[in-house]
Amino acid sequence: MSVDQVRAVADAVLYEGYLLYPYRASAHKNRSRWQFGVLGPPLAAAASFGEQPEMETQCLLTPGGSGGAVTIRLRFLQVRVREVQRREADGGHTPVASLDVDGARQLSWDEAVEHEITLPATGLAAPTDTLRQVAGGEESEPLTDARGSVVGRIVRRRQPLTVRIRTHPVVDGGYVRLSVSVRNEHPEPADDKDAACRASLIGAHLILDAHDAAFVSLLEPPDEAAAAAGRCRQRRCWPVLAGARGSTDTVLGAPIILYDYPEVAEQSAGALFDSTEIDEILTLRVMTMTEKEKAEARATDPRAREIIDRCDGMSESGMRQLHGLLRDPRAETAAPDTFGTGGAPWWDPASDADVRPESDTVVVDGVRVGKGSLVRLRPSRRADAQDLFLADQVARVTAVLSDVDGGTHVAVVLVDDPAADLHDWYGRYLYFAPDELEPLPAGSPEHREESRS
Repeated sequence: MSVDQVRAVADAVLYEGYLLYPYRASAHKNRSRWQFGVLGPPLAAAASFGEQPEMETQCLLTPGGSGGAVTIRLRFLQVRVREVQRREADGGHTPVASLDVDGARQLSWDEAVEHEITLPATGLAAPTDTLRQVAGGEESEPLTDARGSVVGRIVRRRQPLTVRIRTHPVVDGGYVRLSVSVRNEHPEPADDKDAACRASLIGAHLILDAHDAAFVSLLEPPDEAAAAAGRCRQRRCWPVLAGARGSTDTVLGAPIILYDYPEVAEQSAGALFDSTEIDEILTLRVMTMTEKEKAEARATDPRAREIIDRCDGMSESGMRQLHGLLRDPRAETAAPDTFGTGGAPWWDPASDADVRPESDTVVVDGVRVGKGSLVRLRPSRRADAQDLFLADQVARVTAVLSDVDGGTHVAVVLVDDPAADLHDWYGRYLYFAPDELEPLPAGSPEHREESRS
């Protein structure tokens, strides 16, 4: 398969946390990178709070007739300092936090440069050790006003990086357990947090393509591979099958735990970077920003500018497209917007036509429990203080309810609560699972006491 099919998910991993709402450099949470997959410099001082320099993933493969091979792609971001400098009368330049040029604001900020290191196809018979250099450098861009006068410049700097990639295959029964480790070997010390960040690999992750071999799911391995899969160990990088569902030739090794065949929701109009927040919520938040705030966000980073422009230009139909869909994981043939509701969307009142909480019942210990039944509470699923206080209390069932995940919940009010009738009238119920209830048989002292009251 083409690696391009995996890039949408890989890019989401790469830029996760890159820039947080409200996407402005002045926002406190955007003054420090906090992304996943950070491989820090090994010589970072303790005061720099540098991340560990290494990650390693182990995946399982079934080799083909020729023994098989794997193409390794390491993707990451390299921090690039963008420093705005004001031109002085003597021709020198002074670093500044910001500079207005004909009403357009230029900000000093740490950008990122995307990198991908691709190694030649690596066989599954012997270990490999590869050292790669990532260039640093400095570029300068003049800032001119409408009259053509140079009023400043933007200087961009990035440090060189050194990356070591090792592979180590081990035969495990009829499978090959392949270890892939990545280490930042930046040779210079880093004394503070900024220095450590600028010498780090950010958002580092792996894309592995198999040739004449097939990857085995470590989340749901076949029975015959379960023992070998259980011997795979991960360190800051977790491999999942990626690409078209059912394919076994690509693995995404990510610094966050994903499921096999992860996808970016088709409703998403573009990346928002903000810790897997819901697109619709973030879009609405962007729309509430003032023009001054949006101007600063646009000046902060080109990717922030793209977010602001996209949200500002979103149509009503585009906004509606952001509404999520609920899919039934137990019904592969169900329509994508239904949940076992006979074709009606799960949120449509028609889907609840057969649900009647006031008359529905549930069988508990062979006894049918419904509205009006008396039960003794035996809380076990939760362990908060309120549950402990309610243990052994007698309660009256007011409704039996089902959620969209197929779970059953029993609503009750306490019999001895003086405000039980008010709670029932207002709908303020306590909720328990059926296995947390003990049905009280008809004719029990509790039933007689309830009848007298």
